[in-house]
Amino acid sequence: MNFDKLKKKWGIKSNFQLVLIFIVFGITGSASVVLGKPLLSFFNINEELFLNIYLGKYIFLFIKIILIFPLYQVLLLIFGALFFQFSFFWNIEKQFLKKIGFKRFFK
Repeated sequence: MNFDKLKKKWGIKSNFQLVLIFIVFGITGSASVVLGKPLLSFFNINEELFLNIYLGKYIFLFIKIILIFPLYQVLLLIFGALFFQFSFFWNIEKQFLKKIGFKRFFK
């Protein structure tokens, strides 16, 4: 697979930096799933609460995603900083936040 298009799109100069970015994405995804369980427990949210509700399984999944998604975004910046890729991930976060309606905060 040729990663030159991806490197150009992301403004990456080296394959090493690309590998670091992939590692950060992988660690962040895994960590958000692992840390998401205690987060759901903290809010006392579990699948059993939704068993007797129509489409309860999907409602639980939706709530789980809503709670874990911000955790993922924060972890992405933390792990990005630990791997010296903070500026790359901060630019990605700014683009994302602009798309979801926080454009006025990033001029």
